[in-house]
Amino acid sequence: MAVKAKAEPKAETKEKAPAKASVKAPAKAPAKAKAAKSKKDKVVLAYSGGLDTTVIIPWLKENYDYDVVAVCIDLGQGDDWKKIKQRALDTGASECYVVDAREEYITDYVYPALKANAIYEDRYLLGTSTARPLIGKILVEYARQCGAVAISHGATGKGNDQIRFELTIKAFAPDLKIIAAWRDDKWNMDSREAEIKFLEDRKIPVPMKKDQSYSRDENIWHLSHEGLELEETENEPNWKHMLQLTTVPEEAPESGEYVKIDFEKGIPVAVNGKKMKPLALLMELNKIGGRNGVGLVDIVENRVVGMKSRGVYETPGGSILYFAHEMLDHLCLDRDTYFFKQQVSLKMSELIYNGRWFTKLMESLMAFMDSTQENVTGWVKLKLYKGSIRGAGSHSAYSLYNANIASFTTGDLYDHKDADGFITLFGLPLKVRAMMEQSVGEGQAVPKKSKKRPTE
Repeated sequence: MAVKAKAEPKAETKEKAPAKASVKAPAKAPAKAKAAKSKKDKVVLAYSGGLDTTVIIPWLKENYDYDVVAVCIDLGQGDDWKKIKQRALDTGASECYVVDAREEYITDYVYPALKANAIYEDRYLLGTSTARPLIGKILVEYARQCGAVAISHGATGKGNDQIRFELTIKAFAPDLKIIAAWRDDKWNMDSREAEIKFLEDRKIPVPMKKDQSYSRDENIWHLSHEGLELEETENEPNWKHMLQLTTVPEEAPESGEYVKIDFEKGIPVAVNGKKMKPLALLMELNKIGGRNGVGLVDIVENRVVGMKSRGVYETPGGSILYFAHEMLDHLCLDRDTYFFKQQVSLKMSELIYNGRWFTKLMESLMAFMDSTQENVTGWVKLKLYKGSIRGAGSHSAYSLYNANIASFTTGDLYDHKDADGFITLFGLPLKVRAMMEQSVGEGQAVPKKSKKRPTE
């Protein structure tokens, strides 16, 4: 569109204009072009206020001729964003914006994962993985808004986040340049200690204590920890030194606590009978779960890039929701749907972890999950006790559980003799195979000398 707009002056030159005017006009154009060239291009930086991104602002200014536009995305980190914004500006950013995306994160990213019961490698509730696609999408939106030519991030060359950020950027803006500092030839720091020295050498305040230099990622869904003693798998995590959201289970209240959660179409809508919006609901469950020590995971997981890494995750509210939601799924879904949902969930977990949120396959799988959740409405009651969660009852108007059928007492809806024909047909392939084995004298159905078993 911009090219077409510039073509209009050519029509004007065809008109009969004074010679002097036609001479003066070209003289002004170079001046404007020169002024335009004097403006620096912009790079949008995903800025958290932590060590990596605080280092990247001066590093970008020293190594690239760009104005740095810092974008802070609030996903529930609980940070002092006013202070962080000022830190970005003081460190050299030309602009800094803070986006409150907490509700959007919960409704558009957490809830789809929850409805799928998506868990990576049986333990990880995908707290970081679900957040990165939204961050990448918002970075692209700001890049377009301010006319930036590049996006930069602080994810390391060994981690998963570089993949998640960059696949999202490629999905929305394949034309934008990506500056991944840790992979850049101009980056000469190889540790967090080197980054701290970089800031100290430039008299820039270090935004963390040296003895607290865990690599952390926090949002409203979880808090992750990597580094320090966790880098040796033989070490037990220093729980008291590390945990920020969760009470050490041994120190949780002896009485434990009950919590009741209402769901509508697979989405939580109330806690202990009180209707809540997504953000308030998750904050409340984080408090309840945190004080009861639930949601701690210590896992050695397989990263996308091929190596294993060890991390500790605090997901107090999320663990409660996953447990409750799965109970309601068990109540409301038929066997075939639940079985296939488990398989789809495994694939969705892989896609989310690998940064492939904005793919056609992911879109299709989420549509399937939405369909399965049409009748997943009801309530679940849980008992939390010193780090554990167990069911304490559930109810749904759409429940497929029928006491008249399931009860050990014979009812009108099910005659025990009905099982005869079912077992005959269900076991027919086994019987046919055994008959064949006996006829040829080979296989497990052929009598052999067996172990002597006790007779008393």
